[in-house]
Amino acid sequence: MAFTTDTYLPRPADAIIAKRLVFHIGGYDPMRPEVAHSRFVRELRRFKETWSASMASVSEPEIGVDEATWDVVTTGPNWRVHTHYRFVRWDDLIDAAGSQPMWRRLPFAFLAFLDFVWSGALWGYLRTNWRYAGFFLYPFLVVVIFAAAAWFTGASIGKMMESSSVGVAAGLAAFVVLLRWPGSALHLPLLFDDWIFSRHYVRRGDPILERRFDRIAREINVAARGRGADEIVIVGHSLGAVFAIDLLDRALSLDPALGRRNAPVVLLSIGSSILKIGLHRQALRFRAALERVASAPGVFWAEYQALIDVMNFYNIDPTRELGLTTEERPFVRGVRISQMLDPIAYRHIRRSFYRVHCQFISGNNRRASYDYFMLTCGPFRVERQVRSPDGAVSAIGPDGALLERSDEPPRANYSGTVGRE
Repeated sequence: MAFTTDTYLPRPADAIIAKRLVFHIGGYDPMRPEVAHSRFVRELRRFKETWSASMASVSEPEIGVDEATWDVVTTGPNWRVHTHYRFVRWDDLIDAAGSQPMWRRLPFAFLAFLDFVWSGALWGYLRTNWRYAGFFLYPFLVVVIFAAAAWFTGASIGKMMESSSVGVAAGLAAFVVLLRWPGSALHLPLLFDDWIFSRHYVRRGDPILERRFDRIAREINVAARGRGADEIVIVGHSLGAVFAIDLLDRALSLDPALGRRNAPVVLLSIGSSILKIGLHRQALRFRAALERVASAPGVFWAEYQALIDVMNFYNIDPTRELGLTTEERPFVRGVRISQMLDPIAYRHIRRSFYRVHCQFISGNNRRASYDYFMLTCGPFRVERQVRSPDGAVSAIGPDGALLERSDEPPRANYSGTVGRE
């Protein structure tokens, strides 16, 4: 139940911040930093309108090999926040994989399929979230359908021409055409590359990413020792949640007391694919990193999940599901995307699995308990928003001002998710 104005308690002074450092790691999406910046600017405008902010400005991006960075200033009648936003890049790796021809990609894709089946991951998907199992099977079933259609086409033409060689050639041509046009429209190349990459990541990691994460982990430690931010937030969306765990584990190896001095550290896994990797029998390295991050006393971890999003795992604590021996648990929150958007906007996106998945990193046009830009650019600490049943909704007035008093939500390690969309 959302808090009302009658249930406000005095707001703790440290719930409000003025400076935030955000590291964002996206999923398997070849979004170049210029595009990511443009999208951020567009979606921040929605945040400004929805929350009646007085100003929301974004600097031009500075693009490097590891990251693209920009500064965000948001203000309300009685608050001002400066967010230094660091978009962690791996679009270069996705682009390199995407340049491969389909004939070279297909064998590795089906090898990845067999690997995730043999490793027990598919059974784990079926046990925990049958929708995610459907997401895993989808591209491979489409190729099987294409192959059947091509075989039927080739057999029909071969029979009509009374030539088996003509039939074989026609069938191969039909298969190539189906993969080239309908296959591209159905995002088969990207989905196959995703699973190929995931298999490699489970078994041996990626040397380019490892060097990149080592450098960024040092940045996090330097920032945590300084006083340049009131909080440091590492956001992992989709497969990026796996990388956020990996990155934080490296930072903790450099400083086990990370987050216990100066700036607190927050991990936000949103629409995450943690179990995509964790349920693979060979993901020993990742599960060990997950256990260390979950056990870190200086890191507050919040996991946001949505039932309608087929690309995440809903109503599940990943640490419990993987049987990790840690007393600390992520604070799990279920969100209803239908409450984040007006009915027209929601109807427009609900049939697009990808667009629904991306609402976790998009601007809302209705105030809701989960709002990516309120979490990363708003005046309240992330932990305070996560622990409050309605996020920041009851703490900001219609004019965008912080209310005189605010709720202090109960402290707990785990919160069950909510109902259906």
